[in-house]
Amino acid sequence: MDVCSISHSLRLEDVEAGYRRGIFPMAGGPGGLITWHRPPVRAIIPLDRLHVPRSLERTFRRGRFRISRDTAFEQVMRDCAGRESTWISDEFIDVYGQLHRQGKAHSVEVWVGDLLAGGLYGVHLGAAFFAESMFHCVTDMSKVALVHLARHLREHDFALLEVQYLTPHLARFGAIEIRHREYLRRLQQALAIDRQF
Repeated sequence: MDVCSISHSLRLEDVEAGYRRGIFPMAGGPGGLITWHRPPVRAIIPLDRLHVPRSLERTFRRGRFRISRDTAFEQVMRDCAGRESTWISDEFIDVYGQLHRQGKAHSVEVWVGDLLAGGLYGVHLGAAFFAESMFHCVTDMSKVALVHLARHLREHDFALLEVQYLTPHLARFGAIEIRHREYLRRLQQALAIDRQF
C-alpha cells in the first residue's frame, strides 16, 4: 500500500509541498477523503531515452492535428476526469487551476479541427514535471500529447519527467521504474534548477 497520509480537504500549499517531498494526492478515498501516495517505486520517462513507436512517428508526419499548450487547462482536466472511475474531483480541478494560474501547472492540448481530441496536464516545479493524467477521444491523440510534452521538456533542459506508475502503455515510450530513494535524489536535483515551461 503506497498511501502515506490522508486529509479531509485539498489545500494549494499542501499540494505543492507534497510534490516537493515526493508524494501526490488522489481524491476518492472513503467519505471523500484525500489520499496521499508515496509509491516504493516511481515511474519516470528519461528525457534522453524517449522512444516514439514508428506508427506514432507516421501520425506526427501526417500532421492532421494541432498542438497547443496552456490554452484549455480546465477543459483538459475535466476530460481527464470524464471516465467511470476517476480520482480527479471538482476540488482537484479548483486547486490545480490555482496552480495553473500561478504558472506551476500546465496542459498540452491536441486539436483535430475544433475538437479537443486529446491532452494531458501536470505540475511543474523547478526542472521537474509531474504528469498527472491524460485523455483522448480520437485515436493516438493522448500519445501525441505525451510525446510533444517529453520533446518540449527535453528542448527546455528539464531534468525529470515523472509519470507515477509504470504501465505497458508508458513503457512503450521508454518509461522505467526507479526506487523511491533514487527518485527523491533526482527530484531534489531537479527542484534546484530554474526552468520555464
